[in-house]
Amino acid sequence: MSGWLDNPLLTLLEKGLDTSSLRQKVIADNVANVDTPGFKRSDVDFSAVLGEAMGATSPVLPLKVTSEKHLPGVAPSAQAAVVVDQSTTLRNDGNNVDIDKEMANVAENGLYYNAATRVISSQLGLLRMVIQEKP
Repeated sequence: MSGWLDNPLLTLLEKGLDTSSLRQKVIADNVANVDTPGFKRSDVDFSAVLGEAMGATSPVLPLKVTSEKHLPGVAPSAQAAVVVDQSTTLRNDGNNVDIDKEMANVAENGLYYNAATRVISSQLGLLRMVIQEKP
């Protein structure tokens, strides 16, 4: 994003949508391999991505916040990390995919994605209203 769309909230939500999309692909891969012997489930470490995007682990100095209404800076280098769970095994063939847990993850990820798109839509609606000068 650039120009008037370049604000910390939209950038953070964009990273969140990208991460949610990646997580959906990883969960779909887990579901597709539920019966594959030796397959180990994967997931996206969303909290690490969010923390990095919020500047918690960024090597860049954080912005100074002088008011509780200020948004923190967003690190442009936040990348999603796919983590493979090697620690558990649910079946004798070495597979550790629990289909019930994966379906719960699909529902959770869908709720997050829908909420983030609604927030982005409302932010863009506010910009549209300002441009059109309608109350």
